[in-house]
Amino acid sequence: MGLRKRVTYYYDEDVGNYNYGYMHPMKPFRMRMAHSLVAAYGLDRKMSIVRPPRASKQQLTRFHSDDYMEFLSRVTPEVAELEPEHASVYLSGDDCPAFDGVFEFCTISAGGSIAGAKRINHGDADVVVNWAGGLHHAKKNAASGFCYVNDIVLAILELLRYHQRVVYLDIDVHHGDGVEEAFYTTDRVMSVSFHKFGDFFPGTGHVHDVGVGRGKGYAINVPLRDGIDDDSYQRIFRPVMAAVMERFRPGAIVMQCGTDSLSGDRIGCFNLSMQGHAACVEFMKSFGVPLFCLGGGGYTIRNVARTWAYETAVLVGEELDPVLPYNDYYDFYGPEFRLDVPASNMSNANTAEYLQKTAAIIADQLRDLPHAPSVQLHAAPADCDGAASDNEADDCHLDADPERKMSARQRDARVVPLAELYDSDADADADAADSSDAALRAPR
Repeated sequence: MGLRKRVTYYYDEDVGNYNYGYMHPMKPFRMRMAHSLVAAYGLDRKMSIVRPPRASKQQLTRFHSDDYMEFLSRVTPEVAELEPEHASVYLSGDDCPAFDGVFEFCTISAGGSIAGAKRINHGDADVVVNWAGGLHHAKKNAASGFCYVNDIVLAILELLRYHQRVVYLDIDVHHGDGVEEAFYTTDRVMSVSFHKFGDFFPGTGHVHDVGVGRGKGYAINVPLRDGIDDDSYQRIFRPVMAAVMERFRPGAIVMQCGTDSLSGDRIGCFNLSMQGHAACVEFMKSFGVPLFCLGGGGYTIRNVARTWAYETAVLVGEELDPVLPYNDYYDFYGPEFRLDVPASNMSNANTAEYLQKTAAIIADQLRDLPHAPSVQLHAAPADCDGAASDNEADDCHLDADPERKMSARQRDARVVPLAELYDSDADADADAADSSDAALRAPR
């Protein structure tokens, strides 16, 4: 049996406070629901839970343009009405509204992804989770597809400071266009997107879109049709990703785990079950390469929460009871109250011949690439924002004041595991019904 992975899970309880609008399908509240399930299952005992620092405007401009970030940092619904010429340039109408607190929401999402990448860089974790991240459509100069800041690009840029090669994997139903575009000309990032292609947002991701210049061949697109089920998905996912890992040999994997590819999603058109979706996460974990799992799409929020809680358990190596434990949002999961997102009986338009043909095209693309492109070795520069890793910063604070038992960052970031509130696990189980762990649960 292999050693248990060191898992770090980023969560800021404020992320659930933001609202795109009553009729908007994107609901940040789903992160709060997912975290409540994670805590109710006791998964916080199996990993480090950290409140991420908010990303600064300077950090965001490592990818995004200064003028876009300046506008985003001050935009409100009122400003958008007063400056329609700017709103029309930087925001995309109803998809990306100027809701209250939009910039703060972005700093939470991006802050967790940047901090998670640093944690991998400094060897503090083998697996990192930030379900508030994964906003893959945002462009350098504008918002797109419910996404304002591309936290994924920012995380990959951070990882590239320590790792020669990074694989970006996207299993959202929508093409990961913003990330692919950002790295379309480099051979240091291989982007792999499994998505619905055709008359569907964003309309990109043809199998022959492969990159340009030095990046030619390093963008891999797997266009899929409506109704793909678990068996069909795995039939193309596993061989493609096994070939990518063998050919490219990345130092880290960033995986966007959008759940709009699940059966029954309000926007998606695939037919994956929760287990089929999670099988992709488990397969990528099996390579033993540092893995960063992010959120993304997902618009049937009870199924989003179920799946991300289940995939958190996969990452920490725990089995979960299929009967849901009581949690803050228990009524959302009725009438079955089970940890399951089953596939439906919708028809699968992905024939065996179509999948074989697509896989053959991608195999030829990979075959033409050199093994593991070389990058000149150099010392990793200091973190661009002057910040040390978490451990180094804590040591400095404790050296300055040795009477302290814990640094200020540790006190602020730490979420106390349930086990530390009790003398034994038996006591913890006995008191669970009394909700004495309320301090760990996200507020309503």
